[in-house]
Amino acid sequence: MNERMKKCLSSDGAMSLFVIILGFLFATILIALVGRNPIGMYKSLFQSMTGLNLNNGKWNPRYIGEWLNYSVPFIFCGFAMAFAARVGLFNVGGEGQYIVGMTIAQFGALYFAQIPVVQPALALLLATLGGAAWGGVVGWLKARFEVSEVVSTIMLNYIALYLSRIVTLAIPGANTFKTPNFPASVSLKIGFLSKLFNNSSLNAGIFLCAIGILVYHIVMEKTKMGFAMRATGFNKDAARAAGIPVVASVVASMAISGAFAGIGGGIIALGSFRYGRVITGMDNYGFTGMAVALVGNCTALGTALAGLLFGLLQASLSLMQTNNIPKEITFIIQGLVVVFIAFKTGFRMFFAWRSKKGGKR
Repeated sequence: MNERMKKCLSSDGAMSLFVIILGFLFATILIALVGRNPIGMYKSLFQSMTGLNLNNGKWNPRYIGEWLNYSVPFIFCGFAMAFAARVGLFNVGGEGQYIVGMTIAQFGALYFAQIPVVQPALALLLATLGGAAWGGVVGWLKARFEVSEVVSTIMLNYIALYLSRIVTLAIPGANTFKTPNFPASVSLKIGFLSKLFNNSSLNAGIFLCAIGILVYHIVMEKTKMGFAMRATGFNKDAARAAGIPVVASVVASMAISGAFAGIGGGIIALGSFRYGRVITGMDNYGFTGMAVALVGNCTALGTALAGLLFGLLQASLSLMQTNNIPKEITFIIQGLVVVFIAFKTGFRMFFAWRSKKGGKR
């Protein structure tokens, strides 16, 4: 049994699955301790995944669409953390990069020429570039002056938040909550998706997300640039000695990370809302993206699956309440999963110590 456990812990994917199961197990126990039926939680999650309401037997695909729509920004912001992490950086600035992308997309929706397809494409492109610039500044500061990316990204998160408020409030007709409505030409809604998923919020962002997963995998795993970045993440000194441009790798990695978060913000702006928002606080997609990346082991497929999990928990919030389960349980599950992920190194050290001790006998 000890040998099986060691093999399990040697696999990052198996470890992630283990901690997810552990998180749900603890949540189940907690729900039972407060006098609620844990089955209600699983009914809610099942309904979000399949659209089937086990209480009355009715099926509504709208729940599936909402689940996928919630997952898109989690996946993009997960990539914002994951890409930087593969280069040895800790990008806490996904939230700020997301806000920059969202804000730019809102301006594009209000001021760009109202040409279907062209207008949203241009708005999303500029949102992506805005996020890249916001992240690239951090990479440049890190590479040029050794400024901690943790400190600079945290500061830039708040600069992005309040700068977004200032410039959005300056839009004619905006109040403290919203701007005038967007024109129909900029919407990411697609007719057949709306029909297929019963008027859910799912939009063209899901296709961009699929492309993003592919791009992440190809760039990081199949290109010379990706190899240089991964080598930099493993050992900067060795990479520099091998002729790899470490400074360029650091700057590029943070720019690409910011680009992922920026397009995630743009998709939220144009796909989930009909007006621009004057945000008063963080949306927390960027912060949750850090957890998504950790659970997904910073790989393309792993981060995408983790994003689907966190999107599922978010989509199930209202259903939890209808099944007599406190909605806060979803946040507890997220927290437990992240805490247990942090135990991964401890588990491996323990079993390595046990193995070494056993070998001395």
